[in-house]
Amino acid sequence: MFMFSLGLFLVAMLFYGIVPLGNIGLLYVFLALYLIALLGFGLLISTFAGTQQQAMSIVFLLIMIFILMSGLFTPIESMPAWAQVIAKCNPVTYFIEVIRMIVLKGSRFGNITNQFLIMAGFAAIFNLSAILNYKKLN
Repeated sequence: MFMFSLGLFLVAMLFYGIVPLGNIGLLYVFLALYLIALLGFGLLISTFAGTQQQAMSIVFLLIMIFILMSGLFTPIESMPAWAQVIAKCNPVTYFIEVIRMIVLKGSRFGNITNQFLIMAGFAAIFNLSAILNYKKLN
């Protein structure tokens, strides 16, 4: 959380003159939900991987795909239809959207409710799948 604050706000304010327009607390609540979802994703992958090196390789590959398909560097609307479907199945996409909405547009909870519910769904699915898969192994 500290690195998030330092990276996003300090650098954005000092170097780019970007002052967050929205509620920072709301951004932290969404960040916590995002971290729960990605931790569940990591746990799920670790239940499938045989070794730590295998898990790290899989996660590195998938995180690179997640970041590149998130709309951070290329707008999702300019992607082909099949890539847009993949982007909508990507939790990073919704995190990038929410950061832009809160920091740049000053959006409130009512504006990010859809992204919040989708991220809660990701968190529930990933964590539940990891728990169920772990119980099957033991």
